[in-house]
Amino acid sequence: MDVSGNISAILNQKERELFSVPSNASVFDAVSMLAEKNIGALLVMDGERLVGMLSERDYTRKVMLRGKRSRETTVAEIMSTDLKVVSPREAVQDCLRLMTDKRIRHLPVLDGDKVIGIISIGDLVKWVISCQSAAIDHLESYIHGGYSG
Repeated sequence: MDVSGNISAILNQKERELFSVPSNASVFDAVSMLAEKNIGALLVMDGERLVGMLSERDYTRKVMLRGKRSRETTVAEIMSTDLKVVSPREAVQDCLRLMTDKRIRHLPVLDGDKVIGIISIGDLVKWVISCQSAAIDHLESYIHGGYSG
């Protein structure tokens, strides 16, 4: 299956607001932000530097299941630090493969050292569906004689 496009095309269709917390924030505050913003992961930033990511999965596995207290635990204690990151020029197909192979739901997008976005597996699936719908529309038009060459 041909999935054309790169990550910058997906970012251009998304809201540009990035949600992040500092590593010394409480897990309670971070999870509250996840709920308030209706998102599944937060970037962990110390100043302008990406130091990790906190996901719902991190919370359930590293706080809830271990009986820790979210108000007394810092984000730094449970965040994921072995991050896979992508550039805006990365091909959608390569990101899909990476996310599937590594079982990753969110990827920070960096241009050099600067965080410019985050993409989710949902963003990629929407992109693929959009590409497929456009191809189907094009083929239907061609079949019905509307092809303009």
